[in-house]
Amino acid sequence: MLAVWFGAALFFSVVVAPAAFGVLRSHGLPNASELAGAIVTRSLSVVNVAGFAIALLLLVTLFVARRDSTGRVAMIVEAVCFVLIAVATSVGHWVIAARMRAIRAELEVPIDQIAADDARRIAFNHLHRYSVNALGLAMIAALIALVLMARGLRQ
Repeated sequence: MLAVWFGAALFFSVVVAPAAFGVLRSHGLPNASELAGAIVTRSLSVVNVAGFAIALLLLVTLFVARRDSTGRVAMIVEAVCFVLIAVATSVGHWVIAARMRAIRAELEVPIDQIAADDARRIAFNHLHRYSVNALGLAMIAALIALVLMARGLRQ
């Protein structure tokens, strides 16, 4: 389950987001970035909510179906990774993306048509960086957890 989520998050980050912006901008549409942003926001919400749900499920099952062969430190690190995934994806979805949507909703024109020094544009750009960092943190935690889970299966 976690490996599938990690693959989806990686595919989203490396393929979907850049492709949406690249393809729509290549057509010279005045609102290309706004359209691409809508596609990316919708796709990212699925990745974030799925990551949150999977992390919570894995956290619960970690303690319910504890493997005796897994060391205590490895189990704690796995639990920390699952918590990091849950926190990063929930903040990414319910805090950061929600604020980005609110900024977009209050604008009368697409975000790209707002001056670069406008406070709303600056806030939006900061939130975008936080969103990228949150997903990156969740993906790193997932990768660490996957390695620990694989090691536990071999023992």
